[in-house]
Amino acid sequence: MGRRHAHGCQGYVLGEGDPSAPHKYPDELRERAIREVRTTGRPIAHVTKDLGIHKEALRGWVRQAEADRGERGDRLTTAELDELEQLR
Repeated sequence: MGRRHAHGCQGYVLGEGDPSAPHKYPDELRERAIREVRTTGRPIAHVTKDLGIHKEALRGWVRQAEADRGERGDRLTTAELDELEQLR
């Protein structure tokens, strides 16, 4: 079985649970992490270490937040992804 991190999400320790299962982080933690990167300019690796989340998860969240603000042209916005999902 997995271990709970300080922020409340379920994590996995080698030999426990299914390490290939995706982590579901609380929305509040996601928003806090994105805000921390954007407002402080701290490196993603430092923020993830402090908050106990995977750096690639935060990297993706930051990229998506940038797309949603119109700061990136290489990704669909969340609204566009939702619309695409509805069409399928």
